[in-house]
Amino acid sequence: MKRLLPVLVLLHLCLPLPAFAADASGVLNVSATISSDCAVGTSSLAFGTISSGAVLAGNIDATGTLTVNCTIGVPYTVSLGVGSGAGARFSERFMTSGSNLLSYSIYTTVAHTVIWGDGSGSTATVAGTGSGAAQLLSAYGRIFAGQTPQPGTYADTVSVTVSY
Repeated sequence: MKRLLPVLVLLHLCLPLPAFAADASGVLNVSATISSDCAVGTSSLAFGTISSGAVLAGNIDATGTLTVNCTIGVPYTVSLGVGSGAGARFSERFMTSGSNLLSYSIYTTVAHTVIWGDGSGSTATVAGTGSGAAQLLSAYGRIFAGQTPQPGTYADTVSVTVSY
């Protein structure tokens, strides 16, 4: 064993020394910017098939739906245009069938007391705050009584604007 000890010591000295690991540290910065966002969808405001006599006799009401989906906490305002009928204004929009007109309007309430427009004159807009999920808004339409429309398919296109 005495002879083996010097050999082991010599062998140990010849072996490479173990490398000692070192650490360095830094910081990884992570960031994201979430922008405000809103989307709008619509369903038809469809009055269905009605007779000329029914329009002459009384108002015809129908309800359509707008869907607004905005980022959580984002305030928004929804406004409507006057429509594409010639001579239309917020208080009296026009559906057309060829050159024939059928007057109507759109309201923010089921009582048909507040005209939905762009906030000018006597019109109102509808405001809300985004929830991150679709929010349904009702559009209450009314064809005005006392008209004698010609038979036909009447239509209008009303722009919807969500400001946020």
